[in-house]
Amino acid sequence: MNMVKLLLFIIVICLLMVLLWNIKRANFTKIEHNQTKLYGVTLDSIKEIESTIEALDSLSKRVMVRVVFDENISAKSYKEPLQKLKRVSSVMGELFDSEYLPHYSFKAYKKRVNEYLDVLGDVVDVWEIGNEVNGEWTGEPSDVAKKVAYAYSAVKKRGYKSALTLYYNDYSYNDGCWAKAEEKMRPWAKKYLDKELKEGVEYLFISYYEEDCDNYRPTKLEWERLFKELGKIFPNSKLGFGEVGTSNPSKKAEYLKRYYTLDINASRYVGGYFWWYAKEDMVPKSKPLWGVLDEVLKR
Repeated sequence: MNMVKLLLFIIVICLLMVLLWNIKRANFTKIEHNQTKLYGVTLDSIKEIESTIEALDSLSKRVMVRVVFDENISAKSYKEPLQKLKRVSSVMGELFDSEYLPHYSFKAYKKRVNEYLDVLGDVVDVWEIGNEVNGEWTGEPSDVAKKVAYAYSAVKKRGYKSALTLYYNDYSYNDGCWAKAEEKMRPWAKKYLDKELKEGVEYLFISYYEEDCDNYRPTKLEWERLFKELGKIFPNSKLGFGEVGTSNPSKKAEYLKRYYTLDINASRYVGGYFWWYAKEDMVPKSKPLWGVLDEVLKR
């Protein structure tokens, strides 16, 4: 009889533990689902992955890591590093950096997209289907739009989430950040991106580097107007920054804090930021800018 009671007691305890775990899991999922702020960093290299993982795991909040997939590198080369990264962060995979885009024919582009989705689909949370796509260096707009449309359809077909990054070059005070008028960000998106993509892409990001555009620093009001207008063009997308950064060592700390703490009043704005120089500036975690980011995350 005592043995029976003991077994029943053990069973009850086990059931309670399972119940508590499920409640915790449900609450965690709810928090993740309702999260309004996204913090990201960009990795342009997967070398020294253990040091990178330590730096990410030591941050006060879990971030999203945007991994730049290098040109002419097989998808399987990234499998193990991404599996390790997934333990400490969510992952956004950049299928093509903007500088690589013109190097691929449409046929080669499709082959690479399919390879990466097939091999890495289970370890990538969000697929960046296009990067700085309206930049003059990416190729003919119609050709670029065709490639992006294919990537979007391939990602959607497999049931994955997608992100698109535009290059912010059409602010009102500047005429020198684009080579041709048709490359201006908002007109480009309206003209060349199809309706299905604009209504279906989960994340719409912008890339902006002040040093690339006459060191122009948009005001908070300008950012809010911009994201509100982008919200009309992309009516269902979460909005944010997909790339920021500066190569000037003396400005990095101030620059990072200013962007990562932007309080933008616009519907569906989530942040992002994805500091481009994270690998060189924050790994290992003893580097000063790691501490700057961590202080921001503690707020």
